[in-house]
Amino acid sequence: MSETFVKNRVSIVTPVLNGENYLSRMLDSVLEQSYRELEMILVDGGSTDGTLALAESYRGRFEKNGIKYCVDTGGGSAAVGLSRGFSFVTGEFLIWPDGDDVLEKESVEKRVKFLQEHPDYQCVRSLGYYVLEETGERTRADERRGDLANENLFFPILNSETYVCCGCYMFRTERFFEIYPERKIPDSIVGQNLQMLLPFLYRYPCPTIQEELYRVYVRMGSSSRAPRTEEQEWKRCEELQKLIDTLAGICQITDRREKQLIECGKARIRFGVEMKYGKKWRAAGTVIFMVVNGGITVQEFVEKTAYIFFGNLISRVKTKWWKGEKDAK
Repeated sequence: MSETFVKNRVSIVTPVLNGENYLSRMLDSVLEQSYRELEMILVDGGSTDGTLALAESYRGRFEKNGIKYCVDTGGGSAAVGLSRGFSFVTGEFLIWPDGDDVLEKESVEKRVKFLQEHPDYQCVRSLGYYVLEETGERTRADERRGDLANENLFFPILNSETYVCCGCYMFRTERFFEIYPERKIPDSIVGQNLQMLLPFLYRYPCPTIQEELYRVYVRMGSSSRAPRTEEQEWKRCEELQKLIDTLAGICQITDRREKQLIECGKARIRFGVEMKYGKKWRAAGTVIFMVVNGGITVQEFVEKTAYIFFGNLISRVKTKWWKGEKDAK
């Protein structure tokens, strides 16, 4: 029996850990939204600073604005925090921005409007942009945008050809909980966004509103940018591949060709770590694996082979040659 969700309400679920110095800007951006049918669900992952006190200080402001407000303290990792937060979700639509980022004023409204006007779509995403924490100046994005006209995003996300930037996506809640009826996503040391996105985007196309409606702050002290040892990198690589297998199982993928492409997606992850730590022959074997399984184009084969044996410079020259571009003299 399907659940009933409050029509037009947007549930915002945000896990946070030690966010005393930055959580205010996210909460302020929610309060400043042009769209008002909201509920804000914060899940603390065990903060040791003043995060909880800060969160509680906002309760009156949210209630004054008629926005349902919940602060839960049972979180751990970001994935566990989201799962905890899902138990409080009542809205027709779901978003899950990070606690250190900002929703632009019309971010929620424009995405809701799109889904209301296009009832056949179960999700939509906007663009995001990146700024430096220290100065607020724009900086280079962590992820590629990819083909913004493409609505079939499962493999582009798997292969890091487009972005997983969490605050850019909006789902219809009922469809999401059909995938996760217990309202829990798999936990992982590699984060939470693949669990959110891959099973959903395997089932449903996702169009892109080509407007920058989400601001990402680049903080050098954030967990995603913390330096890792080689051992930690290999552990992360292994865990990411295991997670992909878990998500493929949730998707119930049986098509042989799709299974091959998923194996090639896992190989791309290995390739990145192999090259980072100078395992050139292992990287070459990984490229051959992708060629045999049809998960790499001839152009990409040329690029990766050049990168393995000659480095970035020759790789760029090969790419220009392939595209028929003339090198500037």
